[in-house]
Amino acid sequence: MSITERLKNPPEGSFREIFKYKDLLVQLVTRDIKLKYRRSFLGYVWSILNPLLIMIIMALVFSFLFRRSIAYFPIYLLAGRSMFEFVNTAASKALGSITDNTSLLKKTYISKFMFPMSKITATMVDFVFSLGALVLVMAFFSIIDGRVLFSLWNFGAVLVIVEGYVFAMGLGFLLAQLHVFFRDIRYVYNAFSTMWLYCSALFYDLGMFYENGQAAQEAGKFPLAKYLAILIEYGNPLYIYIKQFRYFLWAPTLDEIPYWGQVTGWDFLLGFVYAILMFAIGSFFFRKNQDKFILYI
Repeated sequence: MSITERLKNPPEGSFREIFKYKDLLVQLVTRDIKLKYRRSFLGYVWSILNPLLIMIIMALVFSFLFRRSIAYFPIYLLAGRSMFEFVNTAASKALGSITDNTSLLKKTYISKFMFPMSKITATMVDFVFSLGALVLVMAFFSIIDGRVLFSLWNFGAVLVIVEGYVFAMGLGFLLAQLHVFFRDIRYVYNAFSTMWLYCSALFYDLGMFYENGQAAQEAGKFPLAKYLAILIEYGNPLYIYIKQFRYFLWAPTLDEIPYWGQVTGWDFLLGFVYAILMFAIGSFFFRKNQDKFILYI
């Protein structure tokens, strides 16, 4: 069989089979987006208004809680929270995608990868809409400070969105197949996502941890804060994406980027490694167990 024939006729149950149903994927994504805003007075405006309102509240609260100031904190906060919500919401919606489509799965054969992927793709589209809130905040500070905070560098954020999308797909596939066999996984993931939130430096900076660790080391104590910072910075895939996202949207607004906000080629390499690894793990277990779904849904 030639390469062209293999692409047109992928093995049954493989991820590549999804391309045979690309039209259905578009319909599922469109359906999810329309259902979210159905009977909503403001419709798609909520994609901008919701993160904007939450950002205002969080910016006011955390500006008073932390004595150290982060330049353009609302931009820093909104950029981090937007990326976190994208990956976390995508994985959370993908989690129940198989069990929520039981009737369709029992009636006809289609690629089961379609269901979590449609949820994740719809969430990504919604995330892109929500970036309008970030644009408004940056425009506001541009007017206040009398200088343009936008640059061509901002378009580099597209690379980070791709990383987050691939990572979310892998995590979504993994959670979706687990939820078929263990319905309690939803509650486990909710608890995990709360911990994930506080370990992703949304409203604080890792410089605090490094400085506290350095102070403890100089005092002859164990620098626990320093090792926690290293664990978050390199062991938390979502923080790596948040850091990169801020690097393209928040960092260009600064005259000097703090050491804890700088991004190197190593960060991008690690981000892609985490994304590809999670996608490989998620798709492997999903494909391995998908034939058993019909027995449990």
